[in-house]
Amino acid sequence: MELEVKGTLTKIGETVTGTGKDGTPWQKLTYTVTTDQTYNNLYAFEVFSQEKVEQFKKYNVVGNKVSVKFNVSTNEWQGKYFTTLQSWRCTKDDSQATEKETVQAEEESDLPF
Repeated sequence: MELEVKGTLTKIGETVTGTGKDGTPWQKLTYTVTTDQTYNNLYAFEVFSQEKVEQFKKYNVVGNKVSVKFNVSTNEWQGKYFTTLQSWRCTKDDSQATEKETVQAEEESDLPF
């Protein structure tokens, strides 16, 4: 199942690092996106792995209109459940700008029909 949210990138957190049980290092980054919806309009996503964190930081800044594709992951630990939204693609959402340009171009047309 593919889930997607479109909104504005509002915050990029600090990179968190650690070491797994097997001794391998890991990195993760949390960022938030706010949508135009009235309710349930704030989403916090995680990016996991050094390569993905570096790519995210390279191409995204606060204030960008973005489209985020993600998976929902739930883990159980000592009878408690933890749910995360694992982002696997975050791209600029240029669809809003394209729609405005199209409407403006249609309004400026001098054709009689």
